[in-house]
Amino acid sequence: MGIKGLQWFVANACPDACTMVNLKEMAEKHHISHPDSPPVIVVDAMGCIRHWYTPESWVCGGQWQEYLANLQDFIKAFMAVDIKLVFCFDGVIEQKKRDEWVKRRLKNNKEIARIFEFLKSYRQQPGRGMFFIPSGLATFTRFALKSLGQETICSLQEADYEVASFGMQNNCMGILGQDTDYLIYNTSPYFSINNLCLDRMVTVMYSRENLCHALGLNITDLPLFACLLGNDIVPEDILEGFWRKCVASCPPKSQSYDKRANVILAVASYISRIPCSYGSLKDLEEMLPLASDKKLLYRGVESYLLPGQQSPWLPPIVSNSQILKQETAICPDQEIFQLAKEQHIRAENYMVYNVLSKGEVECSNTLEDELDTELPGQALIYRPVRQHVYSVLLKSRKDTCGAYPIVKEWFVYFGNPMAQPDLVQPIQLDIPGGTPSLRTLWLTKGPEVQTLRYSVFLACFHLQDMVEEFQLLDAPVAAICCLLIYLTLQVDSISLEDLNAFVAHTLCLQGKSAAQLAGLQLAQVDSRAVQLGSLFIRGLTTLIMVNSACGFPINMDDLMPWKVFDGKLFQEKYQQSHRGCSLEELLEGSGSLHTQFQNLKSFICKACVVKKRTIQSRRRGNGFITEMQEGGRDCSFQQAHTTSFVPPYHSQNRGFQWRGPQPYFYGSEAQPSGRGHRDQRRLRGQRRRFQLAPRLFVF
Repeated sequence: MGIKGLQWFVANACPDACTMVNLKEMAEKHHISHPDSPPVIVVDAMGCIRHWYTPESWVCGGQWQEYLANLQDFIKAFMAVDIKLVFCFDGVIEQKKRDEWVKRRLKNNKEIARIFEFLKSYRQQPGRGMFFIPSGLATFTRFALKSLGQETICSLQEADYEVASFGMQNNCMGILGQDTDYLIYNTSPYFSINNLCLDRMVTVMYSRENLCHALGLNITDLPLFACLLGNDIVPEDILEGFWRKCVASCPPKSQSYDKRANVILAVASYISRIPCSYGSLKDLEEMLPLASDKKLLYRGVESYLLPGQQSPWLPPIVSNSQILKQETAICPDQEIFQLAKEQHIRAENYMVYNVLSKGEVECSNTLEDELDTELPGQALIYRPVRQHVYSVLLKSRKDTCGAYPIVKEWFVYFGNPMAQPDLVQPIQLDIPGGTPSLRTLWLTKGPEVQTLRYSVFLACFHLQDMVEEFQLLDAPVAAICCLLIYLTLQVDSISLEDLNAFVAHTLCLQGKSAAQLAGLQLAQVDSRAVQLGSLFIRGLTTLIMVNSACGFPINMDDLMPWKVFDGKLFQEKYQQSHRGCSLEELLEGSGSLHTQFQNLKSFICKACVVKKRTIQSRRRGNGFITEMQEGGRDCSFQQAHTTSFVPPYHSQNRGFQWRGPQPYFYGSEAQPSGRGHRDQRRLRGQRRRFQLAPRLFVF
């Protein structure tokens, strides 16, 4: 996060600390002074994602082909001036940062609520001022960069610390990002992503030396300076009294500075006047209202020390404390754990290392409408899959009673205050012969094991009885079918029109270029389609988690959104389907797609019929169904099946259709687990069956 107000201060009150530099010229000088090593810039990827995502449309689920093209252009610009890039991503959330992480997620919830309020009022995407990165963007960016041949690192601790360490230890030309913590670490020069001009390869370089000169500090004072201004470790609210004392003893030199700038100057003045010693730091800890955590300031200063560095504000024995100690992992098999760790660092798997190391995982905000009572949060929809994944990963940790270790989940969903993690119980897979070990799934070779991996993969979605059918499909299509079948089984409000939109979108996306997709114009944006798009993308992240745990039965590249999803195209198909457009219009006049459409739709529907789920038609048109306008979400989500009548007529050759009245749906809390996210608000107090506005489509 950096230090609040410091970026503005450096740019406006300390201009000598900001220098416009030409990266090509700096690279040439680096070559001369370091002939044996190419110029390297380590990139704080999480600080750059907003800069990289420039497609006009962001609310519909992501313009992934456009985004991939942007990343490619970014990389090419640096390759042209012979600069190597190394990208670093957050791989964990450290416990000391958890409170701040939760605070930001709750703040993001409010921002998302305003986005959906705007969407439902104006049926248009909000302006860039309300921009929120598409769901899953951080996760998929690391895979995108790897697919483009870039060195990509997923951190084992706080990413900004690893970025700063990498820069120092590898004599990097600089760090690219937008976080004032890089002014505090004593590491490589810090370049601004916000001021980067790719056409001319120029940007602003921030100088910590010049900043120190302006503030009357030494570089070794900067960690204490950052802590006394407030950061992710030392909260601002305990510092306000200290700031008032500093400002009172150091009146503002200029009336043109704002309150925060005056605080920055006053705190720097205070530090410059006290002895540079551990005794002074202890005096500060006594002065500040640190409650029971008297070592907070100590830990804050220590967190900025890179490997081999010491601080005059700490005892001389304190150094390198952030170097990772021997992990106490949940996974007892060190070979398996080491493989998971290496894959994690190389950004090749997803969530697996987090489960095996600490048994704790997290997922940030998703573009979801808290007022839509019919679509549960993605965290709850995909939880049954994750529970199966946990059972695969933690099989070796079952106790003598057969119980698995609990996994802590920090997932954002409506109604979750996130005061503590959800404690999630792994659920064993129901497959013949039981769940295979990770050694079998990850280390054993051969075609039989590959089939076993695929079977376990499908079992996590309750589709293990369809292995042979799925193996006949191309991998990307199989992944989409797996996801759509699971969604339809889990969420009762998924309608025939929704399914038609997803299938038509999948087929029409093939062969379209990034430029064609960028040129697609939408007359309006439907808020429900926005949430469905985000739900689909979170489904893809779930697929890559399952794929990682099962030993990669599917090529990871086949699960990437730029292969299978485009937000605007899905919006278009959703609106066409719910308007009742013909199949010809839905498939853009391509007669060659008709058979594929029927086959895919039939495949999905037959799988659902076997699971006793019939898909109702429910056209929504341009408005919102009255039930969705009645207020906020007031329901609980259960894992019980909701049963339905099986269609009275079913033909293997003609897909499926109904004779006579369409089937009713009714709730049953006594059914086996697996499906039934329903609107409990409408069912509470009544157990009579109800019908979902039936209409029949027969293609």
